[in-house]
Amino acid sequence: MTITAAVVGASGYTGVELFRLLAGHPEVKLIGAYDIHNVGKLVGEVHPNLREIVNLKIVKPDYVKIGKQTDVVFVATPHRVAMKFVPKLLKEKAKIIDLSADYRFDDVKVYERFYTKHESPMVKGVYGTPELHRAKIKRARLVATPGCYPTAAILSLAPLVKQRLIDLDHIVIDAKTGTSGAGATPSEVTHHPLVCANIRAYAATTHRHAPEIDQELSKLAGGKVEAHFTPHLISIVRGILSTSHVFLQKSTSKKSLLELYRKFYAREPFVRVLEELPQVNFVVGSNYCDIGFELDAAGNRLVVVSAIDNLVKGASGQAIQNMNLMFGFDETKGLEVPALRP
Repeated sequence: MTITAAVVGASGYTGVELFRLLAGHPEVKLIGAYDIHNVGKLVGEVHPNLREIVNLKIVKPDYVKIGKQTDVVFVATPHRVAMKFVPKLLKEKAKIIDLSADYRFDDVKVYERFYTKHESPMVKGVYGTPELHRAKIKRARLVATPGCYPTAAILSLAPLVKQRLIDLDHIVIDAKTGTSGAGATPSEVTHHPLVCANIRAYAATTHRHAPEIDQELSKLAGGKVEAHFTPHLISIVRGILSTSHVFLQKSTSKKSLLELYRKFYAREPFVRVLEELPQVNFVVGSNYCDIGFELDAAGNRLVVVSAIDNLVKGASGQAIQNMNLMFGFDETKGLEVPALRP
């Protein structure tokens, strides 16, 4: 079976990653590239790495037409934009995979506290972490692809939280990301001379990805969890390294923890549990999440480290993984790409 796919938000970094990966997907025919920017240009003009690979012309979106003609629509627009037109798409036949935050929250009031007043609060999506919500994703019309920081943090902590093996009141997450996470629009924050040879913490107690982490960890725990999350911007282009500091309810061994993680992720094609600590260049360009940890001598304090590519497993790759589930394809189709190293 071949399905048709379109990308709304064709000019950005998540858009180009969707095109790059979907162009090699054996079950997908790309039929639409939509944006309000770069209208009339070929995708390969805007994204030179796709010259003679994706030959679609970027056009201004007509959402009713897109919804009628397309099997799956990837929405790669900024936060606060998708909620304006996703209801129009859902009135037609298309399934929707949104890469923004607009439909990630179970409680719309949480979204409104961190983003803005929601314009389609009655529309509900499934939170798109395949490792945790596979059955719901398979049945969904609208999937909300998680944020990049939450993907790395949630996957690294899920086995511990599910079993309530740690002090749930004292979870500290320190995460570092590259400049591509800020998107394709240039800004002083991501200007190379200011980022190079520098490390910068930001939104140290107020980052908008924190409530996503809390929402999903609370589901796993069966009760309220509020982690303490601080992100940092570092001078790399791609990748996230998430380091979580947690405290075990009782002392244990590294062998027991490895068994726990390997059992939890035994059937997950894109989670690799390592005996050493992961590094970003183990995963850049791929859809993998690598997880490793170190246990202190007393067996009480645990440091869990995860690594993902923020644009692939943290965005476009995970979106395609969700698409595969929604249409009954092998979950790994179009994503069998190893990391780029060095």
